[in-house]
Amino acid sequence: MVDALAYLEQTHALPPKAAEALRNTLHYRSYKKNDVVQKMGSVCNTLYLVVTGSARIYYYKDGTDITEHFAFPGALIVRAESLFTGNPTAKGIQTLEKSQLAAIDAKALFALYDAFPEIERLFRLLFERELVHAVKRLESLQFQSARQRYLELMANTDYIAKIPLKYIASYLGITQVSLSRIRATL
Repeated sequence: MVDALAYLEQTHALPPKAAEALRNTLHYRSYKKNDVVQKMGSVCNTLYLVVTGSARIYYYKDGTDITEHFAFPGALIVRAESLFTGNPTAKGIQTLEKSQLAAIDAKALFALYDAFPEIERLFRLLFERELVHAVKRLESLQFQSARQRYLELMANTDYIAKIPLKYIASYLGITQVSLSRIRATL
């Protein structure tokens, strides 16, 4: 089994006592392909780290399934807009394949912030990284062509072959037909 703490500490190393405290909040959960990890309409109280497999954040718009975010091993997946506001969200989290996630209860994590500032720093850095990723994604939708966005996705993961084309197309903001055309030119 891959150690989720080792993934986290690649961003910021923790002193032994802080690492042990954080390790005690990690709960490993296994999911099958297409399992819903967090339902749409719920309040996010858990952060997940993808240990193996992959997952996505998704929502429905006018009856169409839209993928907002992909997460691969070593990445956090969380519905931050719900986590930080305490409000329900219209977004859900679903696995794309058989996956193992490390679940971190948000209340337990936030309680560790006061006892271990190093843990707070680690998660600040992780959330900053995710914020930068979200801004880059938004900018790519504004300034890049669908082809450029697809090439960037391909460059950032070798999981592309495991993701259903309908999810890739919705993530790119295009139809499956357009995605097929792009793929045919490569």
